[in-house]
Amino acid sequence: MAPSPQPQYVLTWTRQIRDIPQADWDALALPLKTPFLEWTWLHNLEHSGSAVANAGWLPNHLAVWRQEPGNQRTLVAAAPLYLKAHSYGEFIFDHQWAELAQRLDIEYYPKLLGMAPFTPAEGYRFLMAPGEDEVALTALMVGAIDQFCDRNGISGCHFLYVDPDWRPVMEAAGFHKWLHHSYIWRNEGYQTFDDYLARFNANQRRNIKRERKSLEKAQLRLEPVVGDDIHRALCSQMYDFYGDTCDKFGWWGSKYLTRSFFEQLCPNYQDRVVFFAAYSDDSPDPIGMSFCLRKGDRLYGRYWGSQENYNHLHFNACYYHPIEWAIDQGIQSFDPGAGGRHKKRRGFPATANYSLHRFYNPRLSAILENYIEEINAMEQQEMVAINADLPLKT
Repeated sequence: MAPSPQPQYVLTWTRQIRDIPQADWDALALPLKTPFLEWTWLHNLEHSGSAVANAGWLPNHLAVWRQEPGNQRTLVAAAPLYLKAHSYGEFIFDHQWAELAQRLDIEYYPKLLGMAPFTPAEGYRFLMAPGEDEVALTALMVGAIDQFCDRNGISGCHFLYVDPDWRPVMEAAGFHKWLHHSYIWRNEGYQTFDDYLARFNANQRRNIKRERKSLEKAQLRLEPVVGDDIHRALCSQMYDFYGDTCDKFGWWGSKYLTRSFFEQLCPNYQDRVVFFAAYSDDSPDPIGMSFCLRKGDRLYGRYWGSQENYNHLHFNACYYHPIEWAIDQGIQSFDPGAGGRHKKRRGFPATANYSLHRFYNPRLSAILENYIEEINAMEQQEMVAINADLPLKT
């Protein structure tokens, strides 16, 4: 009996995700736990002018097609990738690597980056169709990436906030892991918000209860807004809140998204969006709002803002009410977004995440290989120290 013919693959690079049919892409992306690699989310970033060449994010997506009889093709793997002219919007701070490269007279930019732009949430990976040989396709894709970077003089390839199940595959392919941490809330079997409160020591329980009562004293109420209650005007108002918050930080405000991005959330991504809107009795419109996304049993916090500086509104809109809603909805994990100053005291432990790196310049590659484990050990020590200082019951 003759052996079955080996599948024939065609690899393509594209500068815009709309060149790949949404149904084909989402057949690979929808089964994933993360919502941030779905076609609609990535297309919205590009179409809105947020993740585009003029902003230093040049889409350069890799697709793998299996050649079928009759000259038909089936998408079997894909990698959302970007050529970056800077390191902003990544939330993995590789500026020391860029500075080192400059000292060595090595061009660090452009670099090839795999992540969901502006989204420091775990889950990046190559998209892969079920039943395909992941190791073989990964080798094919890494080979194409290596060839592309070599041909175009790209200094390195970097994957950020990677799926922990995918990391060993890429380490086996020769990428080095770099340890970081995020602050992630886990549902430890909570049935009520009081169950969550019970984890804290007595002093912090009093603090959280006091911060929760601040809304009542200010005559404010917070409500989750989901589904058909989300409309375009509300999404546009979320942009105003987001923009105002970013503007308060000046140059460091990280105002990466356009108004068009927010307005296109409705109806394009309406089924994933959760707003926590603060209302006063004086106005039918929100006076403050946080923006979250839900997929399955995971909740992700993204942005927030308010018209005025109401006492503790930030903590309630971004932490307490999302946690209370998450418990009611059976959510198992809540990633509230970047930063940790406020999160540590509210029961979000430092939780490991990894990025993956390959430098094509021999000197940078040697330095990475020689020192990355020392860097990772220091990061691990920092995480242990942070978590030992959480205000929890001992």
